[in-house]
Amino acid sequence: MKILDEKRAPNPRRVRVFLAEKAIAVPFENVDIMSGAHKSEAFSGLNPVQRVPVLVLDDGTSISESIAICRYFEALQPEPSLFGQTPLEIATVEMWNRIAELNFLFPVAQCFRHSHPAMAGLEVPQVAAWAEANKPRVSDIIRILDRRLGEARYLAGERFSVADITAMIAADFMKPARLAVPEGVPHFARWHAEVTARPSSKA
Repeated sequence: MKILDEKRAPNPRRVRVFLAEKAIAVPFENVDIMSGAHKSEAFSGLNPVQRVPVLVLDDGTSISESIAICRYFEALQPEPSLFGQTPLEIATVEMWNRIAELNFLFPVAQCFRHSHPAMAGLEVPQVAAWAEANKPRVSDIIRILDRRLGEARYLAGERFSVADITAMIAADFMKPARLAVPEGVPHFARWHAEVTARPSSKA
């Protein structure tokens, strides 16, 4: 078993943080996406959409998409639960993870991919206007998350979950995307300081 990843990319980091929270050790193999290694025939055979991370099992089975990989390990080792336990917890974690993924991580990634010079060779064509269009969306969702975090310690309630991992990765990815956290979001700031202080955040 191994995980093909790229340490600079946000989605592989979601898996690394998740595994660190579970104290699960899996060997990682770097795929240099800047050199186009993810477009090789061998890698495309494992993941036809040519994205990292990819979990490769001992029998050769490959599982791509970071949340799918996390769900695999959650099923193997349910504790500590990061996807919820009761029906309500599971639904609430799923809801906030999707909100964080689609409304936070995605627009931050679009700002990065369509504005950073290093991505010019990978994001063809780069559309500067699309990066600009996503900037206010990032500020808007942070304000929404701030209101939520004024009600609960973590996004899905009083327990740390995969939703917090997704949102933390998005928040941290704002730096290379050259985005700033808006002013007046004290609950978001409190939450971010807390989740980035967890040892898993360094994974």
